[in-house]
Formats: sequence, structure tokens, C-alpha cells
Amino acid sequence: MSEAATSFGALLHLLRYARGYRRRIILASSCSALNTLFDIMPEILIGIAIDVVVNRQESFLASLGFDTPQAQIYMLAFLTLLIWAGESLFQYLYLILWRNLAQDLQADLRLDAYNQVQRQDMGFFESRSSGELTSILNDDVNQLERFLDGGANDFLQVFVSVTLIGGVFFYISPSIALMAIAPIPVVVWGAFFFMRRATPLYAEVRERVGELSGRLANNLGGMSTIKSFTSESRESARLATVSDQYVQANRKAIRISSAFVPLIRMAILAGFMATFILGGLKALDGSLNVGAYGMLVFLTQRLLWPLTRLAQTVDLYERAMASTRRILKLIETETDVRDTGKVVLPNSESGSVRFESVKFHYPQSQSGVNNIDLNIVAGSTVALVGTTGSGKSTLIKLLLRFYPVNAGSIRINDVAIEQLSLNSLRSNIGLVSQDVFLFEGSIRDNIAYGKPDASDAEILEAARAAEATEFIDDLPQGFDTLVGERGVKLSGGQRQRLSLARAIIKNPPILILDEATSAVDNETEAAIQRSLAVISKQRTVLVVAHRLSTIVSADEIIVLEHGDMVERGTHQELLKLTDGHYARQWAVQTGAVKLEQQSQ
Repeated sequence: MSEAATSFGALLHLLRYARGYRRRIILASSCSALNTLFDIMPEILIGIAIDVVVNRQESFLASLGFDTPQAQIYMLAFLTLLIWAGESLFQYLYLILWRNLAQDLQADLRLDAYNQVQRQDMGFFESRSSGELTSILNDDVNQLERFLDGGANDFLQVFVSVTLIGGVFFYISPSIALMAIAPIPVVVWGAFFFMRRATPLYAEVRERVGELSGRLANNLGGMSTIKSFTSESRESARLATVSDQYVQANRKAIRISSAFVPLIRMAILAGFMATFILGGLKALDGSLNVGAYGMLVFLTQRLLWPLTRLAQTVDLYERAMASTRRILKLIETETDVRDTGKVVLPNSESGSVRFESVKFHYPQSQSGVNNIDLNIVAGSTVALVGTTGSGKSTLIKLLLRFYPVNAGSIRINDVAIEQLSLNSLRSNIGLVSQDVFLFEGSIRDNIAYGKPDASDAEILEAARAAEATEFIDDLPQGFDTLVGERGVKLSGGQRQRLSLARAIIKNPPILILDEATSAVDNETEAAIQRSLAVISKQRTVLVVAHRLSTIVSADEIIVLEHGDMVERGTHQELLKLTDGHYARQWAVQTGAVKLEQQSQ
């Protein structure tokens, strides 16, 4: 098993990530150690108190200058006050320090992981479910937080307790010390044995959590489909299967962790009995001070009993390290689209676009585009048409650098898009797609998403340009109306107009319309077309369309088939190619083919 796959390797990896927190970790650890020091002192004071009562003027405190038993008792009372105050103080400090550290570290981990997800190309999201990513960003980060809240302190206190109490034992009676600490190797062996057995089990638990989160997210997002197909029972059964797999994975881990506690308990009993019997015999024959015997009996329990919590702590640790591996693996995931460009285009500049021998194929399906050469003049409108899977949307994704090209280059204003910063590239492009995504919030928030600092006047103007004010004014709260998750409270046409307004307020020199009117009614399509006629002036417009009637006025129409550019020209020029792809598709959409068949 590689270091990265082990719990210890995951811990080292986490410590390297958290190097900026080193001082805070050391301070929290110091407070935990000091709290443990004060915590074991009462048992020592009990032994000294017994020594005072039994030996009086010959006690240990008498040798320090406290002659009378009364003075010794007062001194013990004063020390007890100091010790309890110190224990309380450092407990308060370590709780504050560890919990604040846990909060800050988990916030950094979640933000870094989320930012890394945002930097990924679209291929990453095609191979990962949203539920799995949500599970890592939320549940796994919280799992690590739970360990830092308490488990890290427990580990430290057990280590400090064993070290300090072991030192006291060896100082008083080495033979009893050897008998008392004899169970510790058994406990340590049990802990490491448990960790080796538990590591793959908890890794499986985290995987099952991701699958369960993915299933829940998928079903909640597709609830209308589930209901329309009356598939509630089927989906409940599928969810029950995934949930049961998670339960079974947890049971395997619980079976291992539960066996650890009885093992530790019996080892502790052996150590306690050895101290009790051997120390008692030594006290009876006078070779061991009675007060020292009482101290050792109490300290044995203080030494060994905290080890019973070690099983729970190790269990928490293993769960946290399984989560840590997933979080840090996500943070360190490389992306094929790297934001290394330095060139910045001014937003006011019109955009020419050129595809030069561009090749790209999706890894899973091998579909894509082949040797595309296309020059789009600044300020012109170019349409991409073709059958499903011909490569239209692929060219759009490549232009936006959602994927890296396999060969060739794409240029905007004669600058290769790889030389542009991603922010500059995408700030110069406005996208209105068929699949409109609205964020939960108000209509005003969603329009202003294209320009967060937009004024109310700009938002209103963008809504008017998109012909959205008519339906917005009819809503009870107008621009402040909440759209619901993904815009569920609005119709498809209303969502499409808000998407268009969002692109308009961004005011980009290049506008992409990816099937923007394919899912709306004729009235909405006419309204959107009127809006586009206005906003496309002095802009470069790239239109992907199935409805050929929407692109008849384009300056140039590009016909794609199986990733190849097979025809190009204006609407009238392409219709003259009577046996061409475009002409045939036009005939089908206008009904000419059907009329011809009827006349025959």
C-alpha cells in the first residue's frame, strides 16, 4: 500500500497542506499537553495526602520544610486549587484553539477544493457526478472537522499521559512500572492492526457516501420526470439498494472497531491487577511507601483507562483520513485547460474569430470535429447547422476553452485563445444556450449575474432589450420575484428571455446563441429574434440552430456533418445546391418534401 493510500500518509499530506497553521497547531497541542499534566496531578496529590496522614512529620512534604501535618494539609489544599484552576484554564484554551483551527482549516479545504473544481475542464464533470463532488465538499470536509474538534486532542492527551505517568512509575518503582505498562504494547499493536484493517473499509464507506449523494441529487433534480413516468416505487427501490450498500460498508467497519474495545479493556485489567497486587505486597513488606502505593493505584487507572477511548479516537481518525485522501486528491487534480495566458482583450473591441485546422475528439465517444478552417469576420453573423452530433456545439465549447483542442488553433483578434487569460476570453463572449440555468434568487439577481455591479437602470434596459419586461411587470414582486431553484417558477420562454438579458447586460463583443430558440413557442421565438436583431449590431454573432428559419439572414452558414465542414455560404447560395445537406434539411423543415411526395 502506497504512502498516499495509508492513514499515516494521509496525515502527513494534510500536515503539508496545513503548514500555514503550524504555529496554531503547536499552540493547541501545547495547551492539550499542559491540560493533561494538570489532569494527572490530583492523583499524585492523593498519594501525597495519604503519605501525610500515615507518616506525618516524616512525610515527603515534611522534607520540603512543612513541619506540621496541618501545614502540609493546607499546602495540599493550595496546590489542589492551583492545579484545578490550571486544568480548567488549559482545557478552555485547547477547546477554543482546536475548534477554531478545525473551522478555519475546513473552510480553507472546502474553498480550495471548490476552486479547483471550478478550474476543471468540462470533461472532468462528465466523469464525476455532482452528488460525489458535493459529498467531498461537504460531508468529507465535515468528517475531518469532527476529528480536529476532538480526536486530535485525544491522541495527544493519551500520548502525554503515558509519557508523564510512565516517568512517575519508573521513578517510584521500576518493577511495578514494567508490569503497569506491559499492556500498552498490546494496545498499540491492536490500534495499528485495527488501522490496517479499517483503512480500506472506510475508503469504501466514503465511496458509498458519494454514490448515495449522487443518487439523491439525481432523483431530486429529476422529480418531474419520475412523477410523469410514475417511477416513484422504482426509484425508491434503487435508492434503497444504494443506501443498503452504504449501511453494509459501515457495518464492516463497525465490526472491526467494536472488537477493539474489549481487547483494550482486558489489557487494562491485566495492568491494573499487576499494580494492585505487586504494589500491595511491596507496601505490606515495607519496601514501598503507603502513599506511593496509593498514588500508583490511582495513576494506573489514569494511565490505562484513557486508552479505552483510543478505539473511538482511532475510529474517528480513520474516517477523517479516508475523507482527507478524497479532499486532497480533488484539490490536486490536474486540469487539461490551464489558465496560463497573460493577454487581456478590451471588452469594447469587436471580435474576429478564426479556427485554423482545428481537431478535437471526446475521449469517451471519439466524436468531435476534423480539420475545421473557419474565419469569422468581426461584426458578422455566422450560423452553424447540421444533424445532432455533427460538431456544432463542440466548436462553441472549444472557443470557450471548455476543452483543449487536440490540434490546430483558435484565434480571437489574431490572438491564440491559449495566450488569453480565461477571464479575458470568457468576458469577451456572451453565451445564450438552450439549457438555461438560473440561480436561486430574484429576477434582478439573475439578470445582473452578467454584470454584478449593474445599476437598476442597466438591468431594466437589458430586460427591455430581451423583451422580458412584459412578463416581469405582471409578476407580483416584479424584478424582486424569486425564480426558485434553477428557475423552476418560470416558464421555459421566460427563462430563455432572462438568459438573453443576462448576456445583453454583459455587453460582450462576441455573442453565441446555442439553440437559443429551439425550446420556445413561436411568439417567444419571434420576440427573441427581434431582440437579437437589435443586440447583434456591431457584434460578432455565432448561432447554432436546428430551426433554419432563424438563420436565413446570417452572413454565412456553415454546414457540419460528422465533424466535417461539408458546405458553406449564404442561405440563397446553399439552396441552389439542390442535392446538398442544407437544401434537403430546408425542404424537410418547410414541408416541401412532403408536398412533393403528395403530388407524386
